[in-house]
Amino acid sequence: MANHKSAEKRARQAIKREDRNTKVKSSVKTHEKNLVKAIEAKSKDVAALLKTFVSKIDKAAQKGVFARTTASRKIGRLSARAQAFLK
Repeated sequence: MANHKSAEKRARQAIKREDRNTKVKSSVKTHEKNLVKAIEAKSKDVAALLKTFVSKIDKAAQKGVFARTTASRKIGRLSARAQAFLK
């Protein structure tokens, strides 16, 4: 347990951040999974799903939940798959 008041506050903040990051990561993964399913099923709404996925993961990277390079890599790979389908 924390011995100082500042350490107690840091522990509380860490718990809040962990909860927030878990929720954001889960949301991004869900959108990613939905996009992949739509691409594989050759669905009509691939473009809309790609747009929402890019928005979600960009915001998560901006907040520091995902590394910027990780977000960029995921966006690039899924965009390429979506573009191959949309052609």
